[in-house]
Amino acid sequence: MSIEVAAAQLIEASASGVPTTPVRELIGATNVEAAYGVQQRVTQARLAAGAHIIGRKIGLTSPAVQAQLGVDQPDFGVLFDDMAYADAAEVPMSRLLQPKAEAEIAFVLADDLDCEITPETVRAAIDHAVVALEIVDSRIADWDITFADTVADNASSGLFSLGDHSLKLDEFEPRDTVMTMTIDGAVVSTGSGEACLGDPLNALAWLAQTAKDFGEPLRAGQVILSGALGPMAPVAAGQTVVAELTTTDGRPLGTVTTPFIEESA
Repeated sequence: MSIEVAAAQLIEASASGVPTTPVRELIGATNVEAAYGVQQRVTQARLAAGAHIIGRKIGLTSPAVQAQLGVDQPDFGVLFDDMAYADAAEVPMSRLLQPKAEAEIAFVLADDLDCEITPETVRAAIDHAVVALEIVDSRIADWDITFADTVADNASSGLFSLGDHSLKLDEFEPRDTVMTMTIDGAVVSTGSGEACLGDPLNALAWLAQTAKDFGEPLRAGQVILSGALGPMAPVAAGQTVVAELTTTDGRPLGTVTTPFIEESA
């Protein structure tokens, strides 16, 4: 019953635009099984309302953030079709509650990952990569979250934007990348591929194995947000966020731009 109540609480917060109290008060701060149970019920409600799953996102890939929440593993959430924005597309603030932006590498899969998960099978399953901005959000008031809260809340997902320049893995190594994120031209975050579990491909391998263990393996065509390459930054209406990815020797790999506007959805 507590799982059902927690799911209803998050669904209402999303529908009303009013953040709710932490769901850990219902399911416990460290109950991972219950937290994913809540996430599954929220996902089922979205699917019943007509949404379609187009991928997954990985969260908590930074050791510093893991330490802050007292955990030793990442988490994952679901990406729905109505969460995706193209490069330079305007994002209405009415779709968000407490947004923050973080720069990532997104992988698009060419093959299912329902096989034995190894570095070789993971790399072979990738069609291409793109620069991505994940717009994280929380239905929990004031981002007052524990591991259970963020897992239950679809890994604190919001929306995401993808760059339009595709990268093949024979063109670059995800771990050997440098990220710069700006808001209205001012640098607000820097990082590297190594900040994401040592290599964004490590994060993808973790997710592939975890998803397979859950009985819902990653599928061809899905978009996978592999985790932040540096610190997140809050965003507000009227601001424009740009993420740029380069190699360690300065070769450009791509950008993605996201303007945030006050218009209604």
